[in-house]
Amino acid sequence: MQDQKIEKIAAFAVNITKMLVIIYLGFVEVFKIAKLLIENLTTEFDISRKWASQNYSILKKRLAEDKVAGVIEN
Repeated sequence: MQDQKIEKIAAFAVNITKMLVIIYLGFVEVFKIAKLLIENLTTEFDISRKWASQNYSILKKRLAEDKVAGVIEN
C-alpha cells in the first residue's frame, strides 16, 4: 500500500515536471518568435522611415525652389 502511494506521488511529480517543461519551452518559442518579428518589423520601419525622409527632403527642396522662382519672377 505504501509503495503504491509513493508511486502515485512520483508519477504526479513527473507529470507536473513534464507540464512545467512544456510550458517553459512554449514561452521560449514565443519569445523567439517575438524577437524575430521585432527584427523584421524594425527593418520594414527603417525602410519606411528612409522613404518618408527622402520624400520630405524632395518636397522641401521643391518648395525652396518654388520660393526662389517666385521671388525671381516678381
